[in-house]
Amino acid sequence: MMEWLLLPLSGSSQHPIEPWAYWHARCMVAGWGVLMPVGALAARYFKITPGQRWPEQLDNKAWWHAHRGLQGVGVGLVSAGAWLVWGQGQGLSTPAQLHRWGGWALVLLGWLQLVSGLRRGSKGGPTDVRLRGDHYDMTPRRVRFERLHKGLGWLSVLAAAIVTALGLQVADAPRWMAVVLTAWWLLLALLAWRWQQQGRCIDTYQAIWGPDPRHPGNRVRPIGWGIRRPQP
Repeated sequence: MMEWLLLPLSGSSQHPIEPWAYWHARCMVAGWGVLMPVGALAARYFKITPGQRWPEQLDNKAWWHAHRGLQGVGVGLVSAGAWLVWGQGQGLSTPAQLHRWGGWALVLLGWLQLVSGLRRGSKGGPTDVRLRGDHYDMTPRRVRFERLHKGLGWLSVLAAAIVTALGLQVADAPRWMAVVLTAWWLLLALLAWRWQQQGRCIDTYQAIWGPDPRHPGNRVRPIGWGIRRPQP
């Protein structure tokens, strides 16, 4: 069994690979395969943490710091991985071409997500001296941001799994890598399903400001699927 796992996917006894290629793979797997999916799950399922006395305790920023930090480092690693393969695309096979263009699209999506986050508008709310804000008032700018950021974010995570699988094929990676990555993605999917069933996908607005109907955003439907508005 161990010998089978150590063989490349093709079954070949040889697995030559250039240093730039395996460092590219490490950066991409760390970024798109580990950090950014975990950051996305943190943002979706940990806006109210276990043990938090909501709504007495509001605006727990643990999820925000985790999401921002993991996505930022992830995009940095992905960008480094893209730089490593710059100019290495001569004579590519069809799967390699698909991997290449899919990878560049993911790099672009990663940066688009960072830029959209910076352009999300002001916060506002009772803890802000201005009170009025794009998020608190759920202005059209904020609504557009949430639709774009959430939609592209989950699309990127799903696309990253496909592009990673193509990369394993192109590199003729050892079988153990495919087994480990498949198990990891299945674990993330299982955790997401469990947390969804537990009702932990909480509306960002209520997690920050609570359920009081006087807050204008509580009169707007949550943006996204499967989002819960808990009652105190």
